[in-house]
Amino acid sequence: MIKLTVYNKRALYGGIIAAIITGLGAYFLGNLSGYEAKVLIKSSLPGINTLCNTIVLASATILALLLTLLSVSSSTKSKLNEEHYRHVLLIAKIDTIVFVVSMIAFQLFNIPITEADNVPSTWYTSIYYASLGISSLLSGGLISVVLMLFNAVTSIIKIVGLGIEDHPLVYQEDDETDINK
Repeated sequence: MIKLTVYNKRALYGGIIAAIITGLGAYFLGNLSGYEAKVLIKSSLPGINTLCNTIVLASATILALLLTLLSVSSSTKSKLNEEHYRHVLLIAKIDTIVFVVSMIAFQLFNIPITEADNVPSTWYTSIYYASLGISSLLSGGLISVVLMLFNAVTSIIKIVGLGIEDHPLVYQEDDETDINK
């Protein structure tokens, strides 16, 4: 089980709230017929593909930025405790999941489903709502990653830039005794 800090919980709640808000848009559309859903799929797919592409690029960039964050973390005169590195590892894990799911969704949304003749019209409604749900979850996931990265960067700024020695992420001698317990 992953132990979440207050900052991680706050970031994950932010992502969940964002996913719910964007997902509510689909709920307010009401029931759609297969033909209406097919038309909406045709009009929304370019935007969803752009969203997936943007999330893939953002996720890859965030992974690269995490390497820079680790470089700054290890070169600081204040020794950071294990919790900081666990936080960065969690960001990397969630970001990688968002990256992979975005790439898969991007590939799936590029299948020309609305051009196929053998797809029953009743499927279009499910496909439309699934595409909106996936895009909402991906948006929420990226928002969570960015909020978690913001928390990590803020902590590094406080420790390295402002020299705060009593920050919870700064290694203290009594941390070693807590780890051995």
